[in-house]
Amino acid sequence: MLQRSITQEYPDEKPNLPPRTRGVIALKEENCTVCWKCSRECPDWCIYIESHKETHPPAGGGRARSVKVLDRFAIDYALCMYCGICVEVCPFDALFWAPDFEYAEYDIVEMTHEKERLEEWTYKVLPPPPLEEGA
Repeated sequence: MLQRSITQEYPDEKPNLPPRTRGVIALKEENCTVCWKCSRECPDWCIYIESHKETHPPAGGGRARSVKVLDRFAIDYALCMYCGICVEVCPFDALFWAPDFEYAEYDIVEMTHEKERLEEWTYKVLPPPPLEEGA
C-alpha cells in the first residue's frame, strides 16, 4: 500500500523520454517546395510562409522554368497546439518532430521561431526506423 514517490523534479532531473518524442517541429529547408499545404491545413494558423518566384534558363533548348523560393518560414509556438497535422500533410518530408522541448522564452513575441532556428532542430531528428523484412 505504501510506495515510494516516483515524482521527478523537472529542472533538477531531466526526464527520460523515448527517442522519437514529439517535442518541437523542425524544418528541413531544402526539402520545402513552398506548396503551402502545412500552412493551409494548420487549424491554428500559426505557420507563416513568404516566397517569391524565380525563372531559371532553359536547359538544352527547353522552356524557361519558374521555381518558388522560400523567403520566410516561421512557426508561432505560442499559438501551436502540437497536433502534428503539418508534419503529416507535408508531401516532401520538410517537417519533422524533433525531441527537443526546452525552448521557452520570457516574451511571447519570441515564441515565433524563424526558419534558421527550425533548421537547427533537424539535427536532433532521428532517422526513421528500418522497414520490416519483406515490407
